[in-house]
Amino acid sequence: MMLHPVGQKSRFSVLKEGKVQPILSFFTSTFSEYTVIKADCCAKIHDDAPFEKACLFGCGLPTGFGAAWNTAKVEKGSIVAVIGLGTIGLAAADAARIAGASRVIGIDINPKKFELAKKFGVTECINPKDHQSPIQKVLQDLTSGGVDYCFECVGNVDLMLAALESTREGTGKTIIVGLDPSGRPLSFNPTHLFGRSIMSPVCGEYKGKSHIPGLIDKLVKQELSVDEYITDTLPFEEINKAIALLKNGDCLRCVLTMG
Repeated sequence: MMLHPVGQKSRFSVLKEGKVQPILSFFTSTFSEYTVIKADCCAKIHDDAPFEKACLFGCGLPTGFGAAWNTAKVEKGSIVAVIGLGTIGLAAADAARIAGASRVIGIDINPKKFELAKKFGVTECINPKDHQSPIQKVLQDLTSGGVDYCFECVGNVDLMLAALESTREGTGKTIIVGLDPSGRPLSFNPTHLFGRSIMSPVCGEYKGKSHIPGLIDKLVKQELSVDEYITDTLPFEEINKAIALLKNGDCLRCVLTMG
């Protein structure tokens, strides 16, 4: 059961036999049979939208797409680095490619992801374990001064700092997409910010009710392809296998069929 983080109590309740009883809402209720949400949190999508693809737009794809298109506003001819080649990182790379980036450098410690990453616009891949220098120094040297945009899509404070230091002085943009569960503060020399900027979007700056239907329309019109992100499809009874695939980095998105 997952409770609302503010006050650690449920947002919903019912009156039953004269007593107030909480209704636990599971946040997005991904794996629940029924859920209770506010009407203004529901978004009507195109009738022809295939559910097995539309389900990807709850968080992952809009978060990556929007980080590049809405937050960073990646420009044509720019150099982009993406730290973390999971679904969100690859969505950011894909969006950077569509925006016209000349180079998209992917960084991950799992080399099994590199071949697939090239299908999403990544032009070159780096495994930090293959280098003695920190990844920010590697990127600085590889790009003659730093990348124009760096997306941190892992959720690690050390990598957030590396992302900042890998961008070009005076103009570089760092987009922090990952969430660090440790709660550690992000500390850096203030001079590193001269001319640089740090941004951290929520869900790619897409608003669920007003923006997601538009993305789904693009999917239905075949203006947006998401097939490559679905690497596995399993029945709901094999949910543990699906989660294991994610934990081991052996899939991007595994769609669970409920019937």
